[in-house]
Amino acid sequence: MNENREQYWTANISEQENSGQSVRTFCRERSVGDHSFYMWRQRLRGGKEKRKKEKPVRFALVDRGAGSAAELRGASLELLLPSGERLRIERGVDAETLRLVLEALRA
Repeated sequence: MNENREQYWTANISEQENSGQSVRTFCRERSVGDHSFYMWRQRLRGGKEKRKKEKPVRFALVDRGAGSAAELRGASLELLLPSGERLRIERGVDAETLRLVLEALRA
């Protein structure tokens, strides 16, 4: 994100919030598109919210002796979740799919 744009929109958003004006009126007086205003407000707030919500990654001991060889033959990694469920990640899984699964688990 361009730092100058971020600073510009951060200042505008702050000014609008302190002005008591509606977003539409504020933007109209400054010849700023209200769609852009809302997009930047969400982007800037979303970034802060996302950073607050992210939890640190926790590591666990990997037990190579767990499960039979037949069970683990196709899996290159098995995660034991706090719920007691097991998540087996097969060889060759693409990074995007793995990222989506891990995000779902964190939610």
